[in-house]
Amino acid sequence: MLGSGYSIFGEMAGYPLDTVSRRMIMTSGAVKYKGTLHAIAHNLTTEGEKSFYSGSGAHILGHNEIGKALITAARLSCRTEHEPLLPLISQKIHWQPDLSFRPFNYTAAPIIENMGSTVGTSSVVKPSPTAFVGAPMEKSSKASLIKELVALGLLKAVAAPFERVKLLLQNQKDIIKSGRLHKPYNGILHCFATTIRNEGIFSLWRGYTAMTMVHVSATVIRFGIFQFTKVLDDTQLSYTRVVVSSYVVSAATQFLVYPFLYAATRMATDVKTIGSNTGDRQFNGMIDVFRKTLKSDGIVGLYRGFNITLGELVMMGALSKGLNPWKQHYSYILRNNFLSRHMVDFGFWISGNMATYPLDTVSRRMMMTSGSGTVKYKSTVHAISQIMKTEGVKTFYNGAGAEIIACAANRATLLLMIYVADVIRAAKEKQY
Repeated sequence: MLGSGYSIFGEMAGYPLDTVSRRMIMTSGAVKYKGTLHAIAHNLTTEGEKSFYSGSGAHILGHNEIGKALITAARLSCRTEHEPLLPLISQKIHWQPDLSFRPFNYTAAPIIENMGSTVGTSSVVKPSPTAFVGAPMEKSSKASLIKELVALGLLKAVAAPFERVKLLLQNQKDIIKSGRLHKPYNGILHCFATTIRNEGIFSLWRGYTAMTMVHVSATVIRFGIFQFTKVLDDTQLSYTRVVVSSYVVSAATQFLVYPFLYAATRMATDVKTIGSNTGDRQFNGMIDVFRKTLKSDGIVGLYRGFNITLGELVMMGALSKGLNPWKQHYSYILRNNFLSRHMVDFGFWISGNMATYPLDTVSRRMMMTSGSGTVKYKSTVHAISQIMKTEGVKTFYNGAGAEIIACAANRATLLLMIYVADVIRAAKEKQY
């Protein structure tokens, strides 16, 4: 029953490549393309990006029961986050590379561990990691949710200054074009110093509320879906189908929280106009961002750059699938060394983040064109080509250093929270 939904999701992701392949086959005996890239560029220029999905509707009609598939997918995705995370008997007997290991047994740790994968500065709300052996969730779902939201708010507060500097460095070209910045930043420290000197130290948390809303909303949405679907009968599915199910729910969640991500980006990159009499900002708050964007660009303005975030989500999943066995292998070897194991996790996390960072840059740069009065990119491909042509490849990694520091600060805070929680738990057990 669920096979239709899963196959459509995967086939639509690769449908443009299939179209190019078919079009190149059709040129046999006639004028041929010089290469695959030439075929893609030629079709994009002459027919537009919609032509890559010609015939996809007829392809989808060959499948059925998609609605039931999405509901079951939502239930399965949320189940691993809110239900007891107990391994199967076969996984207890034979070690599986998809399981994480940790040398202590702390009940609230899975909540904090899950937060570690959702507080990064990427524009994608990441899916939750796999289950932890010997780490059941809290009996009270509401208590678990509250603890998770509190931990999330604290972790985001620590990372917020680095996150704003990352966004300023990442989008400084567009800020200069808008006339709100006279010259580019010379690095992370210069960006920090300039921002504090011109706007004050508390301005480093500008956009914090909207960014926190992104992850809080995503967490609450997953919790709500779980509460709605947990009464349904269990369905035994393969590992592959469960992974695809998580993508479906993650994409839907991303769609719902994307306007908050847009607002956070615009507020963080809204620097005071230097040299003016008032030093006014473009936006006076999150509501003002929504109001002005809807007035100038409509609802489309709030979702500019959304398409490439879906590609970022798929790429992150593919990298996680490839790197996860290695990460779990080294985590298992270092299972008795708490600090080393988290350093390994941090290394793999940074590797995946840096691999998808160019996609995040394109998404943010497309956000910056909403309501700015500048020339809009025609599509994601056009945005990538224009940025590469005018600014070079290096611009795709502007602000990457600040993101690494933000992730390091986040990881350090996470370890401190786990340590304090273990100390408190040990003290309570000692009393009894």
